Amino acid sequence: MKRPRTGSQVAWFCVVGLGVLVLSIAVVITIGPAGIGIGEVYSTVLAHLGLGEPVLSPLRDGIVWHLRLPRALLAAVCGAGLAVCGVVMQSLLRNPLADPFVLGVSSGASTGAVLVVVLGVGGGVVSLSAGAFAGAALSFASVLVLSRMLGGSTDRVVLSGVAAMQLFSALTSFVVLTAADAETTRGVLFWLLGSFASASWTEVAVGALVLAVALGVCFGHARTLDVFALGQDTAAALGVSVGRTRIVLLCVTALLTAALVSAAGAVGFVGLVLPHAARALVGAGHLRLLPVTAVAGAVFLVWVDTLARTALDPQEVPVGVVTSIIGVPAFVVILYRTSRPRARVG
Repeated sequence: MKRPRTGSQVAWFCVVGLGVLVLSIAVVITIGPAGIGIGEVYSTVLAHLGLGEPVLSPLRDGIVWHLRLPRALLAAVCGAGLAVCGVVMQSLLRNPLADPFVLGVSSGASTGAVLVVVLGVGGGVVSLSAGAFAGAALSFASVLVLSRMLGGSTDRVVLSGVAAMQLFSALTSFVVLTAADAETTRGVLFWLLGSFASASWTEVAVGALVLAVALGVCFGHARTLDVFALGQDTAAALGVSVGRTRIVLLCVTALLTAALVSAAGAVGFVGLVLPHAARALVGAGHLRLLPVTAVAGAVFLVWVDTLARTALDPQEVPVGVVTSIIGVPAFVVILYRTSRPRARVG
């Protein structure tokens, strides 16, 4: 597909993408055992905004406003946030395989959240989001330290991330299996695989706020991220504060990942696959790439969540299972394309 070369073309992509996102949310709310039309969804939303009269019964109104709408919005926020984290990590590390899941950030966030929920670490002072952020920061710091000890190449960063992911996943499983009762274990394990079943308006608001702040910071560093593609030495020669920029952006991605994991659990491969799809549309410039990736990630996860909750109805499949089924083949394709030697010219 031809890459757009002007800002107006990228803006058109974003406008169309936002329209598709709004339409997707409206459509997925109608999907489920309680048949509800798009017109009824529209009327219900306007009624809750004080712009009309309710047309549904209290039960069906609750299904739309308190169950399906916050769930769809939280899926959109998580999809956009994870995709943006993938863009930033791939640029900072100059590695097309980097994302919060592969680099162990999601696993670390899950461990921190589980320590708060199951063991009560912090005595009620530490919140779920704070625990998730601490775990995400510790996991990513361990990845950077280990990769530096092994030579610091991009391949070593990915391998270190896989090791951290396995370590923190094992720690999470150990805590759950040894310290939680059967009911808590079942709920936590389902949540760890990714689920929007308990989505609330509070989680939507917190996730959207953190996403907005993170997007603002990333947009402010968009030109710097373009320079990072040329290498750290080149970036430093052009006047970029490499160390400070890396710390700021990695902290932002860790915070965003922690907020999303605390709300929905560990949803993998969104940050790996969607940035590559967006680059195929708009190229590598981050002023174009960031908004398109965010919209694409939002639309993608809204429909994945709908598939997860309806494919085996009435049983619900964890979202992380579906994204892994989709993401693993895509991961293999990306790995093959990035490792394939280029043909020599002449």
